[in-house]
Amino acid sequence: MKIKIKDRYQTILLIIILTYSLFVGLVNPAFFSVETVFDLIRTSSTSLIVVIGLLLVMISGGIDVSFMAVALFGSYTTIKIMFALGINSLIFAFGVSILIGGLLGLINALLVNWLKLPPFIITLGTQSLFHGIMTTFIGDKSFGAGVLPSCLNSFGQATIFSFQTKDGKFGLTVSIIPILLVGLITWFILYRTMLGRGIIALGNSEEAARRIGFNPFLIRLFVYTYSGMLSGLMGIIYVTQVNALYPNKLVGEELMIVAAAVIGGTKITGGQGKIFGAILGVLIIYLLNSTLILIGLSSSWNDLFVGAILVISIAVSSYQERIKNRKNMIFTE
Repeated sequence: MKIKIKDRYQTILLIIILTYSLFVGLVNPAFFSVETVFDLIRTSSTSLIVVIGLLLVMISGGIDVSFMAVALFGSYTTIKIMFALGINSLIFAFGVSILIGGLLGLINALLVNWLKLPPFIITLGTQSLFHGIMTTFIGDKSFGAGVLPSCLNSFGQATIFSFQTKDGKFGLTVSIIPILLVGLITWFILYRTMLGRGIIALGNSEEAARRIGFNPFLIRLFVYTYSGMLSGLMGIIYVTQVNALYPNKLVGEELMIVAAAVIGGTKITGGQGKIFGAILGVLIIYLLNSTLILIGLSSSWNDLFVGAILVISIAVSSYQERIKNRKNMIFTE
């Protein structure tokens, strides 16, 4: 069976991950352990959630760099509400944070549609706006493990299964469950619904999408709101993992997630992207970040490698686009 170009690119990413992992394991055998896999899943779980939301926005032809501020706003505001009302419910925490995230994403969508400016500029502005509103009117105080609702710590410590080793207790964190649910729901939306077809059509050509019956405004409304909801979900999971609440964390880490989506094959101009590719992009970044020290390199090499992979990914994507256009007899300047 002939492998499609886009699928071939994801296969190459998978080969890169496996080859690099083999290299690290040969240099430092300590890397070959189940603990390493579990730790990689735990540390990357929050990024895996938001990159999926970002993926839909990018496929639709947009961009969002406010999702970390949305995640922080949602989680911080939710926990402040829980403090004020004396609530200790994990369902409440997730529900309220997702709701707040969705509302902030809705604001992004309305501004993008109303102002008709590049989404990058608008969401860059709302990033500072959301964070500023939070620290000015809601709070700017950090909270440690001792004062957070116990349900958050319980979720952060929970595992699907665990085992004891000489280095301690390790297990597969339950945060893998929301990742799988988000991935399955997003896959269904993108590839099994008319909405998903509309997202892809909008990313390829807004005018063409409008002519075949799709409403660009409603599609943007959905993708930005959906991205905000996943950001709200991610914010609570992040708090459960670090077992603390900080008013200035997360914000500033957006571009690395955008880079992961692009490395995974998501087209910057829209119309193309795969969930599996975006996940592979995140895993490559976290794999580099967590293993450079094992091969004797400082963490400063991480930006070099990620930047190199990002440039190569863009170059490959551009080359594939030219090949596709040539086959379809499309010529651009």
